[in-house]
Amino acid sequence: MTAPDPVTHPRQFLEHLYNAAVSRALPLHNTAACLPKPPKGRTLVIGAGKAGGSMAQAVEALWPADAPLEGLVVTRYHHIPPRPAGLPQRIEIVEAAHPVPDAAGLAAAQRILQMTQGLTKDDLVLCLISGGGSALLALPADGLSLEDKQGINKALLNSGANIGEMNCVRKHLSRIKGGRLAAACAPARVVTLTISDVPGDDPSIIASGPTVPDASSCADALAILKRYGIAVPADVLSRLESGALETPKPGDAAFTGHEVHMIATPQQSLEAAAAVARDAGLQTYILSDEMEGESREVGKVHAALARAVALKGQPFSKPCVILSGGETTVTVRKQPEGTPRGRGGRAGEFCMGLALALQGQPGVYALAADTDGIDGVEDNAGAYVAPDTLKRAVAKGMKLDRYLDRNDAYGYFEPLGGLVIPGPTHTNVNDFRALLIL
Repeated sequence: MTAPDPVTHPRQFLEHLYNAAVSRALPLHNTAACLPKPPKGRTLVIGAGKAGGSMAQAVEALWPADAPLEGLVVTRYHHIPPRPAGLPQRIEIVEAAHPVPDAAGLAAAQRILQMTQGLTKDDLVLCLISGGGSALLALPADGLSLEDKQGINKALLNSGANIGEMNCVRKHLSRIKGGRLAAACAPARVVTLTISDVPGDDPSIIASGPTVPDASSCADALAILKRYGIAVPADVLSRLESGALETPKPGDAAFTGHEVHMIATPQQSLEAAAAVARDAGLQTYILSDEMEGESREVGKVHAALARAVALKGQPFSKPCVILSGGETTVTVRKQPEGTPRGRGGRAGEFCMGLALALQGQPGVYALAADTDGIDGVEDNAGAYVAPDTLKRAVAKGMKLDRYLDRNDAYGYFEPLGGLVIPGPTHTNVNDFRALLIL
């Protein structure tokens, strides 16, 4: 499909770039080269993540029709893609809650762990892992209830901790993450197919690495809990301090012969979007696929760069497109009693910080959206910013700093028609940000 004209249709052009990034990360486009041959014994497919449904369907479509295939994958509610006509279902797909785990995720994790019992060296386990799996594959450590796990998860999400820190804690408070699922599969061969949603594409961080070794320690998890002031039950705290909740480490025999294949990454999606922009005649620059930090502050940095290009032609000449990815964070601000709770996520918060710093800079347009189609827990993937965004908001009596104070990106962009709502995309390579400077 030809890209819309960026000068006359800047929003449609930026949405086209987003769609190109998402398309590059769809499992059916990337799985075939990573599939092993059917084994002598059983093939068990297990996994978790926002892309779990589409990954399972890709395996079903590509696996030989005469070769046995069975299993269970858990994905987020409303993230099971429509089944292609004529494709028989051989892998069960169930749904659970994200980003805070629920009883459905607990039940799915228990079933998956049970399925690994009785495997032999002639069997193959295909583990399908994508972002969101940490919440969806919820099996708390002994002595920790689901309610405890939910409270800790909420506190981590609101703390401003980055994904590596959050998943370090999650791994040590789980019976299935941090390599424990791989250990349960022994003596079967394990092949993990994963879609990266983390800076650096470290498979031990993606979905808290259920099938790969974990180099972090109980001491690391304790330090993170202390850093952000997050409480855990006394018994669990004691077991962390003693090292009783330690995870399998690199070099552990449990991982002998196992393989990990990265089938889609943030960088690949940024490159796909860049190719589309260049085909449209625009110089295009990828800043990084590993950007982290407070979302609003990352937005301000992007705004400073865009203004330098727009006003001084430095460090890039306009017209151009600037892309970035990664996973930023949002520290949820405490509000006075009775204040309405803000709605939004990382992408929307980025856009508020960006708009505030741009101050209506002519010729600068931007879109930030999560590639899974959902920004936080609302129905939008992110938001769109144009030179008139602030002006139109002021005309409606909306002051941006007030919305930032309560982390309310949804409330800010909805009345302006600035929400980007593609619906679930059935993949997840995390944040996508594009600036168009004309």
